[in-house]
This record gives sequence, C-alpha cells and structure tokens, in this order.
Amino acid sequence: MHPSDNSPESAEVRLATILAIEDDPSFRDLLQLHLHSAGHTVRTAADPEEGLRAVLDDPPDLILLDLELPYLSGFEVLEALRADEASRGIPVIIITGRSEGDTYERCRRIGFEAFASKPLKREDLLREVDKVLALEKGRQEQG
Repeated sequence: MHPSDNSPESAEVRLATILAIEDDPSFRDLLQLHLHSAGHTVRTAADPEEGLRAVLDDPPDLILLDLELPYLSGFEVLEALRADEASRGIPVIIITGRSEGDTYERCRRIGFEAFASKPLKREDLLREVDKVLALEKGRQEQG
C-alpha cells in the first residue's frame, strides 16, 4: 500500500516530509531514493548537529534516525528530540545495524515509534513509514 500503487487503498497513505539523519552517504542516498519513489519529500542530515538544526528550522513529519552517528550517538539525538517541546511529538523510526536486545529496550525507554534493522529492504522501509504515518494521522484526528 504505497502512494505509487494504483490501488484505491493508496489514497489512504499520507505523504510526508521525512528527515533522515544518517552519516553513511550511500545508505542516506538509498533512503532518499526509496522514500522519493513513494512520493515523500525527503531531507537528509549527515550528522547529529545538522539533523537537530533541521528539526528546529523546519520540523519534519517523521524522522529516520541512525544510532551510529559521529560525536553524538543516535540515543543522545533521540533524547534531545524527546526533551524539546518542539520536537517531542515528531515520530521517530530508529534504523540500526545493532542486533543487541538492550538497544531496542534503551530506545523504547526514550521513546520511538518503530525500529528497523539494517540491511533494510525498500518494502520494509516503506511499510514502517506507512504504519507510523497512519498511527500519527489517527492521533491527530483524535486530539
């Protein structure tokens, strides 16, 4: 169920502005390609500072956050996002190559909407994005 589908259900998918905070240029480009192909607007940040500045300057609808970033971990970025009133409500999808169970638990304690493991297939990425955007739309309609 993606915007590029010609099915009637595709109209239900909300197109969004998505910020991908990812330091690996190849993976960042791949995320951008997959998300653009589904009709989303994508902004990217190569490091934590650039990502946090982008959130403050023009808050996205959704953030994709890598945990392995230079000089600040994705955990620290997530904590900063959740501590700030302006970014607290922006949904976050954690993207990581880490497989330890404590990684998921630590992110859960801080607060995130979805967790995706690398390597990431296009279908899996878009499914998670669609799911989070649908949940966010439901929250906005209720509140």
